[in-house]
Amino acid sequence: MASTSAGPSCSAIFTTSTPYPLPTQKYMIPISWKRFHLSQLINKALSLTKPIPFDFLIRGELLRTSLGEWCAGNGVGEEETLEIEYIESVMPPQKMSDIPHEDWVSSLSCHIPGHFLTASYDGYLRIFDYSQKEKFNTLAHTASITSVCVVPTPEDADDSSHLIATGSQDLSAQITHVSLPPDPTSQSESKTLAKLHLHTGPVSSIVSNSSGTHLLTSSWDTLIGLWDTIIPISDEVPELPITDRERKKRRKLNGGANDSAEKAKRKAPLTVLKSHTARVSKVVFGNVGNENTAYSCGFDSTVRVWDVENGVCTHTVTSSEKPFLDIALNSDGHTALAASTDRTVTLYDLREGSLALSTSSGSLLHAATPSCLATGSTPHQVFTGAYDGVVRLWDLRSMKSAITSFKAWEGKKKVLSIDWVRGMVGVGGEGGLEVWKAVEDVRV
Repeated sequence: MASTSAGPSCSAIFTTSTPYPLPTQKYMIPISWKRFHLSQLINKALSLTKPIPFDFLIRGELLRTSLGEWCAGNGVGEEETLEIEYIESVMPPQKMSDIPHEDWVSSLSCHIPGHFLTASYDGYLRIFDYSQKEKFNTLAHTASITSVCVVPTPEDADDSSHLIATGSQDLSAQITHVSLPPDPTSQSESKTLAKLHLHTGPVSSIVSNSSGTHLLTSSWDTLIGLWDTIIPISDEVPELPITDRERKKRRKLNGGANDSAEKAKRKAPLTVLKSHTARVSKVVFGNVGNENTAYSCGFDSTVRVWDVENGVCTHTVTSSEKPFLDIALNSDGHTALAASTDRTVTLYDLREGSLALSTSSGSLLHAATPSCLATGSTPHQVFTGAYDGVVRLWDLRSMKSAITSFKAWEGKKKVLSIDWVRGMVGVGGEGGLEVWKAVEDVRV
């Protein structure tokens, strides 16, 4: 047993999932020690040439006090041996850029290398490069855009060619091709390839699978649509007669072009998923290897699991008076997080046969309604954005409080969307777009 002091002490065993494990043995640790002292001990014991700051978890709680204070607060006696897990500390996020918009940014994506894609309440799609220069904008919808995603293309595809899927409060969803030439003197171009016709209410979300072959849409009309991304040769849905007012709107979206111009093809869904009894807030595909499964949440206080191929709901998690706003899958594929208007983000175990399907595995409590979620490559970490303008990073092994947080914009401005890619966190909302340097996410 290794001893570190002759003063009052407690027995402890250290564990870790980091690449820096200690030999298994008991240590006698002074009860006056805090996180800083424990981190020094780990670095010294490992003889690390470059110091690495560590945080410490005891019984699912981050150590924020001395060991003695923690033991006293949790009723742990001196004779007990503590199992302490150490994890690498997270450095506070640093603001990289601030890109104001003319209207609120409702959705964004950082998945186009070197660029940020935003969708706004004014119906516009915009793309900025990392120097904050606007490279592209187009009026994509006649009402607020609610959701945007980048549709993955084959690896051998042109790097300047991108497919963008959007959903809107104008009851429509669409697929748009955008060209971003590498030559700065060349003009960016866009063309709406297909309109997705199903919903009779605002489209709340649209998402692509990892291969870019299929899309899911969710809507306030309680329906979820499954679509392929093949652009049909002819319309799959007949066009209804239009009024002069609607014709003018279309000309505006087409930049003044008349009706004789080539129109976007009208697509029909492959399958319609019906089970929700109120507006659906969000739908997502399962992770790679499980993309025949989908997960959704809605204002009917349910989280639902779907067999996409057969178009059936296979399981429903019901929470009393808990309208859900967003859902995100963890990288482990077994758990999901759902944000609710009761100011919590709840963790659910989604494995078949799990008892936790009917009960939560814990909740992250917020000071204001959490509006959006972003998970990364590790199943332990998640970013949340809320209506108080605060973005929080949580470690799901310690759910009592966030690891770190930062305030977006000045004043109390709502956060509406988050994306977390390549060590960057894009934050969209009432103040436009902000980009922060944060925890590295190895996904690309």
